[in-house]
Amino acid sequence: MNTLENEVIRVISKPTGIPAAENFRLEKEPVPELQPGQIRVRNEWLSVDPAMRGWLADANNYASVNVGDVMRSLCVGTVVESNVSTVSEGERLMGWFGWQTCATVKPEAIVQKITASDLPPSLYLGVLGLNGITAATALDKLGSPEPGDTVVVSTAAGGVGSCVGQLAKTMGCRTVGLTSSPEKVKACYEAFGYDHVINYKTDDIDQALKNACPDGVDVYFDNTAGTISDSVMPHLAIGARVIVCGTASIPSWDPPPMGPRVNRILLTRRARMQGFILFDHKDTYASYVEQLEQLVRDKKLTYREHITDGLLTRPVPLPSCIAVKTWASD
Repeated sequence: MNTLENEVIRVISKPTGIPAAENFRLEKEPVPELQPGQIRVRNEWLSVDPAMRGWLADANNYASVNVGDVMRSLCVGTVVESNVSTVSEGERLMGWFGWQTCATVKPEAIVQKITASDLPPSLYLGVLGLNGITAATALDKLGSPEPGDTVVVSTAAGGVGSCVGQLAKTMGCRTVGLTSSPEKVKACYEAFGYDHVINYKTDDIDQALKNACPDGVDVYFDNTAGTISDSVMPHLAIGARVIVCGTASIPSWDPPPMGPRVNRILLTRRARMQGFILFDHKDTYASYVEQLEQLVRDKKLTYREHITDGLLTRPVPLPSCIAVKTWASD
């Protein structure tokens, strides 16, 4: 009989607004016997991502985490047991292994094998993981940026936004970032290379956009929705592309907040507005990882991480794991 113990964080209630420690509970339970077709991964790094807020929401969600579930999370860990011929003990993997010390899963949970030995494993939960691959895939496939285009990014200093700005610069675009504090304005200029940065809490956004985007906005990478995005829409250029990647500024969608109607703007500017979910693009995930790995090696893609020894700064600790939250992602 298997006597190994697993530490697990389960969802015990649905949050109202931003999730808090009281929505989770740390439990200890036996590690199940490994069945045919399963692998066991010892988690070393767990992710804390803005997208989790949506996964826990009751309304208008695309990937639910229910009460009683292990909190869904991308993790990096090492295979300690395998009953799958294509997966070997000792391999390092990134995948959907959840907030727990030891995950017993099928191979479908694996997102990728980590073979690079010259890059920190934690990067595969940030700039080389959900945040970076979201930025690269959405900007490329939905934004279709051309050299000289003006690309505006909300949450410009966040995990996704900071990557978008840098990737757009490598494509020859002008970049304009929207962010919320002097510290983040400074980071956008000095670390992430934005051409213009607007503090939406202190600046006149409309006038600042007129100054920064005199020929209009060709690509708007929207991570916020709400009044921030309402301010950008009137500045769209002819043929603009709007990528809806997040709704961070909306505390609740029940009931849905109603804003200005954008139909006429989209019509007259012949603009395209499209939602993006990375799960729809699994076929190209690995190719974008390779691209971003090389940019990191070449020091053309800067990143910042917030790393905690234990999850959620210890209200519900997993002492044997490390939680990684990309800097400024909240």
